[in-house]
Amino acid sequence: MPDVFINYRTGDGNDIAALIDNELANRFGKDRAFRASRSIPPGSTYPDALLTNVRRSALVLAVIGADWLNFQSRLRNPEDWVRKEIEEAFKCGVPVVPVLAGRATERLRKEKLPEALARLAELQSVRLDTQSAEADLKRLGDLVAEMVPELYGLEHADTPSPGPGSVSNSAGDASGTAVQSRDFSGDVGTVIKGSTGPVHSGQGNIYQNSRHLSGDRHYSGDGMTNIEGNQRGDIRHRFGDSSRPEGDEQ
Repeated sequence: MPDVFINYRTGDGNDIAALIDNELANRFGKDRAFRASRSIPPGSTYPDALLTNVRRSALVLAVIGADWLNFQSRLRNPEDWVRKEIEEAFKCGVPVVPVLAGRATERLRKEKLPEALARLAELQSVRLDTQSAEADLKRLGDLVAEMVPELYGLEHADTPSPGPGSVSNSAGDASGTAVQSRDFSGDVGTVIKGSTGPVHSGQGNIYQNSRHLSGDRHYSGDGMTNIEGNQRGDIRHRFGDSSRPEGDEQ
């Protein structure tokens, strides 16, 4: 049974309806929302499916596009399915929230609605604009979670505690190689790429281009580097003209 029924008119808001459907699926799980073009299988009797799912839903989101009021002949037709779904929600006491699609869509006014839908003009609406879709969809999802306690509970369910010996690691935003491990043996090394300043990995101190006293040793001047501690491998420096041959390294 769906928790949210998405009411929309094809040709006026169906793209917004699809965005809402996708957001609710990502946030609360698949099939928590009903959208006719996706939820009714081919060959099914759609009149029964539409009205039955309106009655079973906890909330109806009525997508109002910029041309919604221009379909006056349909809105004033009691057999129009957009109208019938909203009327069924009113009849069954299912809350209805108008979703205004885009910045140009104005709030509904009673004088432009058939009597059966006049109540829509009195309902507080929310706006969903594609230029701010991420923020607007999140705001709509928060509203849905607030109005449908089951979805709120589903989203805020306690995460099971990790079992004994389990390890949880997070590497954040990594643009290079990231390795996570639990049990390992042997050496663990450090790989540093693209460094533009002093780098030290291991034990001991590193002093670069500084005035430093260490015991009876006195260091000062440009381009000086002193490394103390456990250092393995070569250390090479080149000072002065970069055109000098490598054999002149000091």
